[in-house]
Amino acid sequence: MQTAPSRAGEIPYGNNPKAEHYVSAGDARIYYEVYGKGQPLVILHGGVYGSTYEMAEFIDSLKKDYQVIAVSTRGHGKSEIGSAPLTFEQKANDVYAVIQAVTKDSVLVLGFSDGAYTGYKLASMYPERVKKLIAIGAGEMYPGPRSFHFSTKEAFSLDSLYWKQQLALMPDPGKLQEWFTKLADFYSHLTVGKALFATIKCPVLLMAGELDQNASLPTVVNAYHMILNSQLSIIPNATHGVFLENFPAVWTSMVPFLKQ
Repeated sequence: MQTAPSRAGEIPYGNNPKAEHYVSAGDARIYYEVYGKGQPLVILHGGVYGSTYEMAEFIDSLKKDYQVIAVSTRGHGKSEIGSAPLTFEQKANDVYAVIQAVTKDSVLVLGFSDGAYTGYKLASMYPERVKKLIAIGAGEMYPGPRSFHFSTKEAFSLDSLYWKQQLALMPDPGKLQEWFTKLADFYSHLTVGKALFATIKCPVLLMAGELDQNASLPTVVNAYHMILNSQLSIIPNATHGVFLENFPAVWTSMVPFLKQ
């Protein structure tokens, strides 16, 4: 996770009035920012502790050649939580609403962790709108192996600076524990396997750190085998936040894929 603004331009990604936009997506307003010109490319950050801040180096690098659409996903940053239970379809529809508001073209999608899982679902539900997908740190996933429990007390003990920043951005900070409960229920019942992967038709680049503690190497390799039109890039000696640990290696892997 990256809590500092963009190093290149000191731009406060995720809280930049010069680039901010909102779109209504069902029961919530979703916040996003747009940078650069060119082929549209959607960036989706990680979940729980994720934010647009952590994607700063991607935005800095990509906005030179692409129209970057950086989404603060539901419940993160300035995006609302909404009242309905959290679902996979809802997360994809949130992003689709943003895409519809920005462009009529098909888009490239780059997602990390939770954002990558949302990218999988988006590509499955709206194949005509997703041209290519880069999925970082997201393998096959089934209920059972991990249990998910999030609490505000634990969150602040792990990273108080991040959560102070997030609470300052949230439209309704008093709902943080409610959001944690929704997230825990969502992740605990999430199934991402062959039934979903077989429906993804666009080219997909799966990327992960060799030592990813959240999306283990076998789960990422399995996902690679289940997606028909896929490529695989494993960055040695890196963990879940692979692009924060070795951005040059990630960048070197993804640029040829985008330009193919």
